[in-house]
Amino acid sequence: INSIHQRRATILRVMETIIEKQHDFFLHGPEKLKPLILKDIADEIGMDISTVSRVTNGKYVQTEWGLFELKYFFSEKIHSDEGEDVSNKIIKNLIKEIITAEPPKKPYNDQKIAEMLKKKGYNVARRTVAKYREQMGLPVSRLRRKI
Repeated sequence: INSIHQRRATILRVMETIIEKQHDFFLHGPEKLKPLILKDIADEIGMDISTVSRVTNGKYVQTEWGLFELKYFFSEKIHSDEGEDVSNKIIKNLIKEIITAEPPKKPYNDQKIAEMLKKKGYNVARRTVAKYREQMGLPVSRLRRKI
């Protein structure tokens, strides 16, 4: 019984810290997701990274914006032109939006997408665009072409 109470208390502490660190996300939605790593939470609550990883694995939270796995709140950071740290998930969403809105007969290559992101204030390399596109399961431009 003590183990169950301890597990519940740990999950609660981790979730409270995630809410504190991702406050803007819970108020304004997924576009306000901030970069966060497991170590940030572990340091804050005084536990090991592996404990935080175990606690967040397979657990979900219902928000105003939908149902999210706790792992969703952890992501790498990318610097914007304003000097702000932005979650790589925001960049992935922008890449997906660009590809969805591209002309079907002449889809954009990774270099063009990187240039479009740069115009929006996100300095992302072509290789990074390719990496994120592949992670999302999106094909290269020549395979997205519709005749």
